Amino acid sequence: MRLAFFLLCSLLAFFSAGVRADDADTLMKRYEGKVPGASLLVLKDGKPVLRKAYGYADLETGVAATPATNYRLASISKQFTAAAILLLAEDGKLKLSDSVRHWLPSLPASDANITIHHLLSHGSGLIDYEDLIPPGTTRQLDDGDVLRMLSAETRTYFPAGTSYRYSNSGYVLLGLIVERASGQRLPDFLRKRIFQPLHMDHTMLREPKGPQPTHRAYGYSEQDGHWLRTDQDLTSATRGDGGIYSSIDDLAKWDAALYDDRLLSDESRRLAFAAQNKVTGETDVDAYGYGWRIHGDVLWHSGESIGFRNVIVRWPKQGVTVMLLSNRNEPEPYGLAKEIGEAYLKP
Repeated sequence: MRLAFFLLCSLLAFFSAGVRADDADTLMKRYEGKVPGASLLVLKDGKPVLRKAYGYADLETGVAATPATNYRLASISKQFTAAAILLLAEDGKLKLSDSVRHWLPSLPASDANITIHHLLSHGSGLIDYEDLIPPGTTRQLDDGDVLRMLSAETRTYFPAGTSYRYSNSGYVLLGLIVERASGQRLPDFLRKRIFQPLHMDHTMLREPKGPQPTHRAYGYSEQDGHWLRTDQDLTSATRGDGGIYSSIDDLAKWDAALYDDRLLSDESRRLAFAAQNKVTGETDVDAYGYGWRIHGDVLWHSGESIGFRNVIVRWPKQGVTVMLLSNRNEPEPYGLAKEIGEAYLKP
């Protein structure tokens, strides 16, 4: 009798998962065929319950997307930059209350009240570096260019700590601070302190003149009904704000590490997931932590750059995570990932 009951429960669970997978395929229909694709992963209690890829990673050479395809994470990279800062704080190499000018003294005196905490939580008020790019610029910007532009800029949007404004400028500076505090280059620190310990063997911070990602997806944009490769633009070479490449398989290992102290201490994870700065006027965002958007019990972050649209949505109390990485300029995948994930919240 007990065996029959167990088999019945197993069958129901299998059928339920199958229905959910079929529903996901329907929702992902736009990514199927010879078009720029996507990789999708749903984790439940640390185990993959849906792991699929759709479409193509490289249209020109006919390479299909797979779960091992590496996508440019864009702003999802910010959670790794934040983790690097938290690791250095655990090491005693820096304090979150440090002034950014302590580490980057070329910044103007008007930035003296901006702290590392303000950079992490988007409370710095720094001007967006994208708006400071000189007209006619054709060469890709690097982090040094961003620092030089910000060092010549005395304006801010608001006094530090008084408001919220999402800031790529702040996370570029955080990447530079990691280098100053650790004495290592940012790609090396991330590899040695995060990627290697978690066995994220195919994840890397890409630099134009450095090693290139394997199994790489190239970004595309749809124009007049045709897909054009739009993999890079002027800001694609900056690092701390969006330069990491990874796959859903490697990101599953990152997700697992966010539940325990194998990488970050309990206190560091508490800080990362705490409401550090209140957010108003944005859909499904109540506050920002350190590298994470917060909406009720949901932690999430999107990543958008030319030719890529990505998202990670986590329901940690229910043990559910959805990752959707894509190499196309549309659609924005947050709503889709949320809808897929919600199907797995109930037993």
